[in-house]
Amino acid sequence: VVVPSEKYPLLALDLYQVFETSDLPGGVVNILSGSRDHVSKYLVEHQNVDAMWYFGSQEGSKFVEHTSAVNVKRTWVDYGVGRDWTNDKQGRGEEFLYHSTQVKNVWLTMGDIFAN
Repeated sequence: VVVPSEKYPLLALDLYQVFETSDLPGGVVNILSGSRDHVSKYLVEHQNVDAMWYFGSQEGSKFVEHTSAVNVKRTWVDYGVGRDWTNDKQGRGEEFLYHSTQVKNVWLTMGDIFAN
């Protein structure tokens, strides 16, 4: 689920057109636009959402963590501190990549790969 910027949501909606014309199956990427507080409240209360990242105000961060405890949802919040995305230590992305991906290995025998 992607929540674009409230100020500039059109870029994310244009990205939707790219996804729609690609081979990506429907439903893999969902784009929700609207007020950050409203969308965050909906996502954090939804039972089928397993984790939540929230970069916003301190009050919003507290709400996300408190509400997520009801259904044991993983959360990452910044308590309004902010992040300098140009700084390698803060914005490089290894932390986000580590927490947001699941690696699944598929083992194929060599004969199956090269069979005609």
